[in-house]
Amino acid sequence: MLTKGTVMRRIWERIAVAVSAVVAVVGAFVGSGAAGGTPIQDAAGGALSASSTAIAPDGPAFSIWSVVYVGLMAYAVRQCFRTADDARHARLTVPAVLSLLLNAAWILSVQFDFLWLSEPIIVALLAVLVWAFVLLRRSRPSGIVEAIVTDGTFGLYLGWVCVATAANTAAVLAAAGYRGSGLSQDVWGVVVALVAGVVGVLVAVWGRGRLAPTASLAWGLAWVAVARVDGPLVSVPTAVAAVVAAAAAVVVTLVARVRTAAPSGAAAAGAAGAAGAAEAGRVSR
Repeated sequence: MLTKGTVMRRIWERIAVAVSAVVAVVGAFVGSGAAGGTPIQDAAGGALSASSTAIAPDGPAFSIWSVVYVGLMAYAVRQCFRTADDARHARLTVPAVLSLLLNAAWILSVQFDFLWLSEPIIVALLAVLVWAFVLLRRSRPSGIVEAIVTDGTFGLYLGWVCVATAANTAAVLAAAGYRGSGLSQDVWGVVVALVAGVVGVLVAVWGRGRLAPTASLAWGLAWVAVARVDGPLVSVPTAVAAVVAAAAAVVVTLVARVRTAAPSGAAAAGAAGAAGAAEAGRVSR
């Protein structure tokens, strides 16, 4: 039986998520330039534009934020109607709130030309999303709505922020005057793209083939490839590495998903067979 204190805490958790979601969406509105601010790709002297570094994705890649924000708002609404004893959502409250506030903070840091500050913020955001992914991985969603709104949204969020963190780090280093320690931009582009692919493979294996993180990570890498063959900063090696990395993440995700589903199917078939054998035994007796 839930105590009054527990019920009140659950209510405040819902309010915190809802308010944080509004803050994040308002921040996104400002970051788009619609409220008089400078679009993110043009802010901070264009440090995050498609031509800033070899790992920067092309402009259309950022449209995925619209999907993520819609998902986050849907999640905020969904968790407002959860039951007081919903432990899964209760565990997710803190990382969800932190991710929303860090998202807004990252936008503001870029808008006010504090590019150096954007780096620890986006790294913290990535860590928080990994935390959320760990919590969601521990239990299954209660249904298709939960799987899409909660697991799907935070999965997309994580995969995209993996790519965004790599692009942001490269932009911060370039703005600070780092020139690659003697290595060419092509080499660094290939290395970072392949590292992103390795991260995608690890997430695929550890997440047992969850589709959402891979979908957004592959989306980001695909637009990195587009930017490197059709833009002012051409790097064919980086484009090839980005495509290979995205393909590897997708293939490993599908394999992991099939392997995860296979034991469940075998168990179900085994249970059905045992039940049939037992029924046949009763009939024979």
